[in-house]
Amino acid sequence: MLSSKHILGMDDLTSDDIARVLETAESFAEVNQRRIKKLPTLRGLTVVNLFLEPSTRTRTSFEIAAKRLSADGINFTASASATVKGESLRDTAATLSAMNCDLVIIRHKYAGAPRILSEMMDCSIVNGGDGIHEHPTQALLDLYTMKGALGHLEGLRVGIVGDIAHSRVAGSLVPALRKVGATPVVIAPPTLLPSRPDVLGAEVAWDLDEQLPSLDVAYMLRVQMERSDGGMPFPSLREYARFYGMNARRLAAMKPEAIVMHPGPMNRGVEISADVADGDRSLVLTQVESGVAVRMAVMYLLLGGADSGVAA
Repeated sequence: MLSSKHILGMDDLTSDDIARVLETAESFAEVNQRRIKKLPTLRGLTVVNLFLEPSTRTRTSFEIAAKRLSADGINFTASASATVKGESLRDTAATLSAMNCDLVIIRHKYAGAPRILSEMMDCSIVNGGDGIHEHPTQALLDLYTMKGALGHLEGLRVGIVGDIAHSRVAGSLVPALRKVGATPVVIAPPTLLPSRPDVLGAEVAWDLDEQLPSLDVAYMLRVQMERSDGGMPFPSLREYARFYGMNARRLAAMKPEAIVMHPGPMNRGVEISADVADGDRSLVLTQVESGVAVRMAVMYLLLGGADSGVAA
C-alpha cells in the first residue's frame, strides 16, 4: 500500500512510496516478459481511463496495465466523452461515482482537474497529466528507467533540457529526483523557463555544452509550441537545435556511461537528432516499456493488491 489514496502529484508520494513502486514494478517487468502476461490480481475491480486530452503512450500504457492485472477497464477519450456536449467535470465525476469505479486515471488540459475529481469521488485518482502542472507516473517510470540503466538513483546528476516552462513532465521529475537523492539541473533559454526559476527546486543553467560533462542523464523535453500562446519563444527551430538539441557531438562530450532520455513524442532534428534517438545510449523505448510495469505497480498498490494475497 502507499501512504496516500491518490497520486495527484509527487507531493502525494514519500521516498519510501517511490521505493515501493519501483520495487513492485520490477516484479511486473518480469511478468511482462512471459508468454502469458495476465495476472488475476485486480479481478473484479474497475479502472477508468478518462483522457480528455490527446495521448498515445500514457493512455495505452494504462490500458495495457489494467488488462494485465485483470481489472475491468473503461476508456473515455475527449471525442467520445459527454464533455464535447458541454458536460462539466463535476457532472462527469458524479456519473463515474454512480458507476462505483475503483480507480480513475485522468488526463486534462487544465491544471488541478485531478484534484477536483479527488474531492468529488470516493475512489482513488491518478493524475495522467494535467495542463502544464504535473505528470507523476511519467516521473516514476523515468526513475525506474534510470535505476535500471545506471544501477542507482542517489547522487545522479540529471539535466532536464528544453521547454521547462510548459512541461508537466519537468513539474514531476524535479521533485521526484530530489526525493531519491539525485540532483536535477534544468537547462533552457530564459524564454523557456518560468518567470521564477528559483522556485523549481533545481539548479538552473543556460549553457547545455557547459553542463554536459557532469551529467549522468540528459533528459530532453519536447518544445511544446501548442502551449506557447501562438508565439515562438526563440528565433527559429534551427536556432534552438543549434544550442539545445542533443546530437552525436554533444553525446560524445558526456560521460561514457551517460544516457539520453525523452518522454515523447519526439521532434527529431529539434531537441534530439535521429542518430542519437535511435542509438544504443538512448532509452526512449525503454521508458515506454517501463511505463507498463510502473503503472501496473501503481494500480496494484493503490487498489490493495499488496493485501490481496495475490503475489505479483
